[in-house]
Amino acid sequence: MLEAVNLTKRYGKHEALSQLNLSVEKGEIFCLLGQNGAGKTTTINLFLGLLEPTEGKALLNGVMVKANNNATTRMIAYIPEVVQLYGNLSGLENLNFFSRLAGFKYSEGQLSALLLKAGLPETVHQNKLASYSKGMRQKVGIAIALSKNADCIFMDEPISGLDPKATLEFTKICKDLSKEGKTIFMATHDIFNAVNVGTRIGIMKEGKLVFTANTNTINANELRDLYLKTI
Repeated sequence: MLEAVNLTKRYGKHEALSQLNLSVEKGEIFCLLGQNGAGKTTTINLFLGLLEPTEGKALLNGVMVKANNNATTRMIAYIPEVVQLYGNLSGLENLNFFSRLAGFKYSEGQLSALLLKAGLPETVHQNKLASYSKGMRQKVGIAIALSKNADCIFMDEPISGLDPKATLEFTKICKDLSKEGKTIFMATHDIFNAVNVGTRIGIMKEGKLVFTANTNTINANELRDLYLKTI
C-alpha cells in the first residue's frame, strides 16, 4: 500500500530525511516514533505530496506521489495533531462541507452514520464545534477521512492532549479501521499507545529509520528502553 524507496529530503545542507526505505502493507497500523525534528512529519508530508523529495520515491499502491496528483490524493486522508474545523458549524455541517469539498455528496443520515462510526455520539452531531473537546474533534476528523473512503490514513500526533478515555476510544477506532483493510501511518511520541494500537513500529533519529519491529515481538517497557538508548 505504502512504499518509500531511498526517500530523501534536504533543505540546503540539512538532511531532514535520509534514504528511507519502508513498506507498509494494506491493513497495517505503522507507528513512527522519534523526537521532534527526527523526520516523522517530513515523511508524512512527502507521502501527502506536500513536499517534493530531493531523491528517491514515495509510492501509494505503486503510484508515485506527486504534488496535485489526483490519482494518489484520492487514496489518502490526513488527520493532523489539531484538526482544523469550523467552530461555528456543527459536527454534521463540518463533515458535510469537507466531504463535498472532496467531491462526495451524502445525505444527512449517511453523514450521521459516518460520525457514529467514528465514535461521535448522535446527541452532539448538531452541536457547534466550538463546544467539542479535542477528542470529539478528532472523531470528526476520522469521519471526514471515512467520507473520502481513503485507503490510507495519515495521522500526525493524533492522541496528543487526549485524556485516557478518549485515547482508548481512538485506539479502538484505529483497530476497527485496520480490520476493514484501511492502512494507518501514525507519527507519535506515545510509546505505550504505539505498542497498543500499532501492528508495527519504527524509530526515527536524525532523518534515518534506525529500528523497526512487529508489536507482537516487543512490549512497551522494552520499547521504552530501546527508544531511550536510540535517541
